[in-house]
Amino acid sequence: MRSQIKWLLPLSIGAGLIALYLWPTPNVPFDQLYANVDPATAKALQSFRKANPPQSLRIAGATWEYVAVGQGPETLLFLHGMTGSYDIWWQQIEALQKQYRIISVTYPPVHSLGELEAGILAILDREGAQEFTVIGTSLGGYFAQYLMTQHPDRIRRAVLSNTFPPNNLIAEKNRALGAILPYLPEWLVLSVFRNNFQQTIYPTSDYDELTLAFLNEISYGRISKAQLVGRYHCVIEKFIVSTTTRPVLIIESDNDPLVELTLREQLKATYPTAKIYTFLAAGHFPYLNRAQEYTRLLIDFLRE
Repeated sequence: MRSQIKWLLPLSIGAGLIALYLWPTPNVPFDQLYANVDPATAKALQSFRKANPPQSLRIAGATWEYVAVGQGPETLLFLHGMTGSYDIWWQQIEALQKQYRIISVTYPPVHSLGELEAGILAILDREGAQEFTVIGTSLGGYFAQYLMTQHPDRIRRAVLSNTFPPNNLIAEKNRALGAILPYLPEWLVLSVFRNNFQQTIYPTSDYDELTLAFLNEISYGRISKAQLVGRYHCVIEKFIVSTTTRPVLIIESDNDPLVELTLREQLKATYPTAKIYTFLAAGHFPYLNRAQEYTRLLIDFLRE
């Protein structure tokens, strides 16, 4: 009997730890997440999703989701950041789709810029887009620079929003987190991200309810730990930026909590001929919480 008890205790503890590790991420209904968002805005997002269900494409073992809308002669490629998805740009897509062909993607759990590149090129080829304008934010802006370096002949112009050039700073500051991230339970990782949304992103967005609601929705089942780990690996992957003669617009915020001043200055030094627009007190997601102003910037830049 004592022998059985001796083994029962560690087995019970082990089973408990496994159950804790595999604890599922809770599923929170849309209405609850968007309860404090302007009803017309929340309804517009739901209507966009209903009218534009994502397509899927299997590339090298990874399933990509994307939307392709609009009928214009020029293609715009939208690239989201670390905690984004194809529909985080819905306000810009709806405003621009009458004049442009638009492709917006969600990154699957891949771990290199080369894998992201392969997926994007496959989608562009499927949609018959040879030349395109790239609009990227945060990780998406970083990836946009990689595409500009690898495929300068295919990119007409670029918008680099709330982003950074190749650097050592991000990897150095997040070395410990990057090392343990793959081993943490998914629910804990997503919980930490939600806490950051509440404590950091929300205040710097001028307490914008849409920004908080959308990011929380992403973390309640629309993104996996595997996707976050892969995106982190892409953020810290180094490459050499090549000079470009294509028009570049840099969009930044003076209080961006995720892209510090040093990196913003490095980005502007990397593209000395770029046009610069600085949002005041808009945080890291101005395309969500300053959507009209952000879209107007895009329209003016594209018309030039």
